[in-house]
Formats: sequence, structure tokens, C-alpha cells
Amino acid sequence: MRIALVSVPASRRGVPDYVNALAKGMESAGHRVDILDAWTGDGFRLPGYEYIAVIAEAASLFGGKMPDALPKILASGNLTGKKSAAFLRKTSPFTVKAMVNLMRAMEKEGMYINWSEVILSAAHAEALGKRIG
Repeated sequence: MRIALVSVPASRRGVPDYVNALAKGMESAGHRVDILDAWTGDGFRLPGYEYIAVIAEAASLFGGKMPDALPKILASGNLTGKKSAAFLRKTSPFTVKAMVNLMRAMEKEGMYINWSEVILSAAHAEALGKRIG
């Protein structure tokens, strides 16, 4: 299965290690994975993938606000009915609110979310990647 792994870190600093670990786990399960950085990439290629996994960090510590790059990359392609997963890196005790905001942004674009998880570490991300399918 062709999977787009959309990395949405809280700031522009490249692809975090837990995103690479998640991709490694997905590839070990036999999937073809492409990592797209939300800060530098465009979302026009997203409709060409069978599955879209969005992995994000909250931009604020207490509010659960998502980075500005998330709605921009999701709105640039037609993603209605696309199967997807929502992953959030645990950065604060208010992770549930951030996960709700992430899923709300994805569902606003018409994406069908069939899996959501909170990532604790790079090793945890790799283990989650092996379970996708």
C-alpha cells in the first residue's frame, strides 16, 4: 500500500526521529512510505496515495493548538473519503485536546480516520508502524 506520512512538527526543524521510526515500521510491514514535511511540502500529491498518516505535535503547551502548516497542507488537495490515521506526539498533559483538534482538522477536509494513537517515543512509533494495514 502507498502511504503518505505527513510530518507536522510544532516548528520548522526538519523531520523528527519519531517520524522516521514510524516510516521504518511501516516499511517493515511491506508498505511503500513517502514522508512529506508540512512546512515545506505541498499537499497536491496527497490524493495519489491510498492511505494518509498525519503525525503532528501541538504548537502550544496548554491549548492543544495545531501548527499553522496543518490546515494549509490538508486544504491543498482533494482528500474527501481518503482513509487516514492521526498520530500525535505526547508533549504535554493536555494531549487529548490536541488530538481532538488534529482529528477535527482532518475530518474538516473529509478524511476518514480509522486509527488514532498518541506516540510516546521513537521506539513506540516504530512498533505502531508495524501494525498499520
